[in-house]
Amino acid sequence: MNEEDFITNVGEKIKHIRLLQNVKQIDLAFKVGIEDSSLRRIETGRTNPTLKTLIRISNALEIDIKELF
Repeated sequence: MNEEDFITNVGEKIKHIRLLQNVKQIDLAFKVGIEDSSLRRIETGRTNPTLKTLIRISNALEIDIKELF
């Protein structure tokens, strides 16, 4: 798996978990402390989130960060 595929895969997992939990994108972005446009770019694989952001996302979704990988 190359870098781009990995980044896209992580974004898709975030979106999948968010939808399973019935959380709106804007609400998750608020809990994480980022703009909803930034979360949208993460979920679509158009940006490479920092580890700090991934930790915040996993905490906001109340999951182990390992679930994103």
